[in-house]
Amino acid sequence: MDISYFIFLSSGLFLGWSLGANDAANVFGTAVGTKMVRFKTAAAIASLFVIIGAVFAGAGASRTLDELGSINTLPGAFMVALSAALAVYMMVNSSIPVSTTQAIVGSIVGWNFYSGHKTDMGILTQIISTWIICPILAGCIAISLYLLIKCFIKRSKIHLIRQDLYTRLGLIAACAFGAFALGANNIANVMGVFVESAPFHPITISRITFNSTQILFFIGGLAISSGIFTYSRKIIKTIGKGVMSMSPMIAWIVVISQSIVLFIFASQGLKTLLTQYNLPSLPLVPVSSSQAVIGAIIGIGIAKGGRGIHWEILGKIALGWITTPLISALICFISLFFLENVFNLVVYH
Repeated sequence: MDISYFIFLSSGLFLGWSLGANDAANVFGTAVGTKMVRFKTAAAIASLFVIIGAVFAGAGASRTLDELGSINTLPGAFMVALSAALAVYMMVNSSIPVSTTQAIVGSIVGWNFYSGHKTDMGILTQIISTWIICPILAGCIAISLYLLIKCFIKRSKIHLIRQDLYTRLGLIAACAFGAFALGANNIANVMGVFVESAPFHPITISRITFNSTQILFFIGGLAISSGIFTYSRKIIKTIGKGVMSMSPMIAWIVVISQSIVLFIFASQGLKTLLTQYNLPSLPLVPVSSSQAVIGAIIGIGIAKGGRGIHWEILGKIALGWITTPLISALICFISLFFLENVFNLVVYH
């Protein structure tokens, strides 16, 4: 196997690490922030299930990114992933939870501009529309769950000790589901641009065959896991406590809400089922877990009358969402010029 492939793949691994550092907070930041689950426990659960989600359910969303821009050289794929990773790292280092999806989309558009390839405006519009739909949908789900659970607790009169136990177990289950959904939806951001050039051969383990894309996504999942363990604490402080003070029950609602949204946008099976019954379905695209979790937090804040939301922190996060794709596109465009003209690498065909 050509060692140069892994050299170019390193930028995707860096992006995976950045995604783990940034998006782990969206999966279990609220659970850790409310001190209901220890960081190491949540990180271990998230790392396992993010890999499972990436390997077994990550193919659907990656096709949409391929339609937006089919990166047809390894040096080009390397720089697209690296530009997105640098943009995300800059924001993470500033303790701002940003969208890895927006970063990779910005990089792909930057590659399209540089290479002269036409950007499919229909696909781009579809992806950008999810940046609006995603937080709104998460907010609506969170409001519904908040009102239902509030009514249930009031009527059931569960003892506080038992309620605490149920909440802890619920948060652990939510972390697992959230990590699975994150891996399924966002692995396309990390490894999608490398799918066409993946040199792996199918592997069969205990009668289960893993194709070339699944092997690539497994490697990407490991990179995400490393980011979760090594650098996610800074963002957890912002998500877990910064935007709004949360009780353990509200933390559970936030995690479940964002997990459902990510799963809806990644599940090929759900989309097929809805299509069979002529029901409307959402596109299979990578969506931002950061936007989903912030949408869920705002939704609960609205349900509580708008009290307790730290709007200044929210404004800082929103600014990060706007600037991330622009920064990523600019870095990609400039870097492709240097790769082609200084290092004499072919960045597009």
